[in-house]
Amino acid sequence: YYRKLIGINLMSGKPNKNISSINSQSKNVKSLKKIETAENIPKWALLAVLLLTAFIYSKALYNGFTNFDDDYYILKNPFLKDFNWQGIKAIFTSFYCGNYHPFTTLTYLFEYSWFGLNPLPYHLLNVLLHLLNTLLVFKFTEKLSSKKTTALVVSLLFALHPMHVESVAWISERKDVLYAFFYLLSLFAYLRYLESGYKAKQYMAALMFFVASLLSKSAAVTLPVIIFAIDIYKGRKINTKLVLEKIPFFLLSLIFGIVTLLSQATMGAIYNSMQSYGFINKIFLFTSAVSFYIIKMIAPFNLSAMHYFPNLNNGALPWQYYASLPFLLIVTWLLLRITSFRKEIIFGTIFFLIAISVMLQIVSVGSALVSERYTYISYIGFFYIAGQWISGTGKKQRKIVIGLFSLYMIIFSVQTWNRIDVWKDGNVLFTDVIKKYPDAFHAYLMRGNYKHGTDDIEGAMEDYTKAIQLNPQYADTYYNRGVGYDRVGNIKLAMQDYNKAILLNPEYSDAYYNRGVAYDGLGDMKSAISDYNKVILLKPNSADTYNNRGWAYYRSGDFKSAMLDYNKAISLNPQFAEAFNNRGWACYEAGDMKSALLDYNKAILLNPEFVLTYNNRAALKTKIGDFKGAIEDLNCLLKLNPDDGGIYFNRGTLRLNMNDISGACDDWKNAAKMGNEAAAKMLTQYCR
Repeated sequence: YYRKLIGINLMSGKPNKNISSINSQSKNVKSLKKIETAENIPKWALLAVLLLTAFIYSKALYNGFTNFDDDYYILKNPFLKDFNWQGIKAIFTSFYCGNYHPFTTLTYLFEYSWFGLNPLPYHLLNVLLHLLNTLLVFKFTEKLSSKKTTALVVSLLFALHPMHVESVAWISERKDVLYAFFYLLSLFAYLRYLESGYKAKQYMAALMFFVASLLSKSAAVTLPVIIFAIDIYKGRKINTKLVLEKIPFFLLSLIFGIVTLLSQATMGAIYNSMQSYGFINKIFLFTSAVSFYIIKMIAPFNLSAMHYFPNLNNGALPWQYYASLPFLLIVTWLLLRITSFRKEIIFGTIFFLIAISVMLQIVSVGSALVSERYTYISYIGFFYIAGQWISGTGKKQRKIVIGLFSLYMIIFSVQTWNRIDVWKDGNVLFTDVIKKYPDAFHAYLMRGNYKHGTDDIEGAMEDYTKAIQLNPQYADTYYNRGVGYDRVGNIKLAMQDYNKAILLNPEYSDAYYNRGVAYDGLGDMKSAISDYNKVILLKPNSADTYNNRGWAYYRSGDFKSAMLDYNKAISLNPQFAEAFNNRGWACYEAGDMKSALLDYNKAILLNPEFVLTYNNRAALKTKIGDFKGAIEDLNCLLKLNPDDGGIYFNRGTLRLNMNDISGACDDWKNAAKMGNEAAAKMLTQYCR
């Protein structure tokens, strides 16, 4: 067609003299082509996609926190306690839970500071980010393909695919929706860079958004390879300029890749989960992971928050893992047979493989072979293939294709709607995992932990016991069950579980610590001190352990060692109210009233609701004759514990010493009503 347009006869190779006829014919062809490829996409279509997505994901707003990382990232995260410059600096200069994603932690910091532990705002921001990402997916694919139909198809699949529920409905996956937001902005800015004739402004925008994406989640390191693939797809020539402009992107990926490995190493998260599988089986684990993502894209059924590594049977994997390699070969063969659509297929497949490459357990991290959240960005590649195919269908097939696609999206929408409920809380979530993996001890352990956290100790113990039956070699399960026994007062069984946990893991510092507390409760100070010594050897900066060992030394009569430990605990944690209280008590017993009073004052300053310290300070003030000050402390105690008859009795006694008989009788009357027998005797003696 191009040769005809410039006046060359294709048959003879001679100049075509009928130029006007050819020009007229060319205009007709262009006009016909325009009619055939016209996109009857209404302007409100994208808005409809966003509204439908918002409606479906509004269910997530009624979900709570789970104990699947939400407890660590939100409930127990120390970086959310200090909303100041020092706290923000700590976020950017520290690793936490084996991760480095300061931008993500910053969003939690703002939410925690403004809304506390109300889960609704956390879910709301996740949903809003998903809506923004859907919009960006539309804009990115529209600019990439120059087709609104393609953009609409891709954004619909992205918005409503059930495999993406995990990234949106799980608060701890904020890092997914946040890094994707900046990732897509970077890709869009890069396309504008190409479109604008390589303007520096667009290039810098792409680079800065890339940095923001890296600071949200390390998975963003794949972006430089993606933009290189876009260059090839767009027909850009590979030259020096193209290579040089990628260098800053690749350097950033390298830096953040190293940071990620260092952060994972701090938690021991990097370990060879596939070590026991052997080289051949590792190949099939890899191919099965890729097959999993392809199959779940088309048929997203039997979804689960966890997809565990398989068990070996006499050194062999289940048959489906071996079937994954021929499955991939057949899929590849079928795709290669398609010639008219090859460019889109190659680009979309490369996009998928690049984006998901860091999630394929090449460097083994965690206990899951595959995870649904890993498809959040990567599926855009496959969705792009689908979008381009649908937009390129002929007039005759278009209605059928659109009808089938609409049916598909209805099924996906229903699945997504139902799947969001699974992320309601830890109990519902891991009950669902147990349905899919009934022999997974980890799922029982996690459900037990959730029940434990909600004071369903009986239910937690049942789950821990089941987990131990499935895997009797996992120390954490024994430890957690030991804590459960401890809470119900069964110290004997608690000690047995702590012993087993230590036997399985001789460096289990928490088990030594809890066993030390148990020995303390049993009055065996020597054994308690021995366990605390072991904890300090393993965790030399544990202020709690020094405080506990100080108490054990004190009860053993070794006051000097006790004071040294209290001092160490306070030096490690200057905000440790309990250590100040304990040191104050030791000073009181040693007759150093001045130092004791200073420590009690500090403890109350740090914790204005520290009941024990008010009681101790009242006793000290009584001893030194400051009855008025002692009464003030007892008044504070009554505000904290208004139903404690003992406090009324003590205040009555103090009032008696101050010759306030009327006040003393009033206090003893209140104490007697609460069953205090000593108060009743005082009433008989003084209040006739």
